[in-house]
Amino acid sequence: MTQFAVANGELLIGGIPLTRLAARVGRTPFYAYDRQLLTQRVAELRAVLPPQVKLHYAMKANPMPALVCHMAKLVDGIDVASAGELQGALDAGANPQEVSFAGPGKTDAELRQAVAAGILINVESFREVPILAAASKELGLPARVAVRVNPDFELKSSGMKMGGGPKQFGVDAEQVPELLAEIGKAGLAFEGFHLFAGSQNLKAESIVEAQQKSFALALKLAEYAPTPVKFLNLGGGFGIPYFPGEQRLDLTPIGENLAAIVAEAALKMPQAEIVIELGRYFVGEAGVYVCRIIDKKISRGQVYLVADGGLHHHLSASGNFGQVIRKNYPAAIGNRMDATETETASVVGPLCTPLDLMADRMNLPHAKPGDLVVIYQSGAYGASASPQGFLGHPSVYELIV
Repeated sequence: MTQFAVANGELLIGGIPLTRLAARVGRTPFYAYDRQLLTQRVAELRAVLPPQVKLHYAMKANPMPALVCHMAKLVDGIDVASAGELQGALDAGANPQEVSFAGPGKTDAELRQAVAAGILINVESFREVPILAAASKELGLPARVAVRVNPDFELKSSGMKMGGGPKQFGVDAEQVPELLAEIGKAGLAFEGFHLFAGSQNLKAESIVEAQQKSFALALKLAEYAPTPVKFLNLGGGFGIPYFPGEQRLDLTPIGENLAAIVAEAALKMPQAEIVIELGRYFVGEAGVYVCRIIDKKISRGQVYLVADGGLHHHLSASGNFGQVIRKNYPAAIGNRMDATETETASVVGPLCTPLDLMADRMNLPHAKPGDLVVIYQSGAYGASASPQGFLGHPSVYELIV
């Protein structure tokens, strides 16, 4: 983990030594997000991708308000997955024209709110069409819609598959022509398609293949559309490395492939804007989770560092958020970065469950109560994806520096 600098044996977050940052927060545990790393990641991506490709931030990865405000200034749009996220995106200053709403279980009230906000709604069910038509008529506003397509292929090598086969997300590709006819009859303002095949992929060739197939499918479905396609969301899927042996995603072939798609779209889908939707890739590596060791125990020869934070704050790092075989997130003792003597130790939290395991038998510097444990790669699916009410412990603090 080289994204954060080290000085005088301490990790620097936003240029601030970790112990000073902890003192500024006033308590542990906390999440800290580095503004400069967020800005840098967006800039790196723009340097590789064609300028015509729009970048959207998938807010579900991290909806912390100050972070969303920062991201809204860097990207072209925000993708939300609930009315709560919609309000957060609008509060952050996102342009409603560049906000889209996806989710398989949108309520009638949420659909009405989306129409009133003037955002783009990704239709994922035939049920949504008459509801949107009624809201549009009542409010005197056009209901802007795209169709979220469940493609007939998967994103190979993805950590979480979101398309292909039976899925609760989107409308099966073979049913989309019928849905497009319903959208046309209902008088909704059709704008395009949203295809999202999977996430957390580190293989550029798999992402390239999925984008090519998604574009080809969009061209085919566009023949049935009531109006020309103006919006084409090709999803994301860009992964970040978490575990030993994982290699960083090579963006070069993805950029080259998107350039080819942009060129072809200019001829075959000339009104369409190409959008890439990313969450984890933007924010995951810019955040750390910090907790404090409150006890050091040895049980039958195994060292346990008992911390004041655990799975109730960081479910993903505990291995209970999608991992089939548990692996350790990268971790460190953040105030002992220059230590030379190490030991094998497990970092556990304060909860009364053996699942509360943040680092299992890792090689770490000799630590003691009061030291600060850092879990890297924690900028995505952290606080908001964790059961913070579990066992009544205090909630986690978040800050951006």
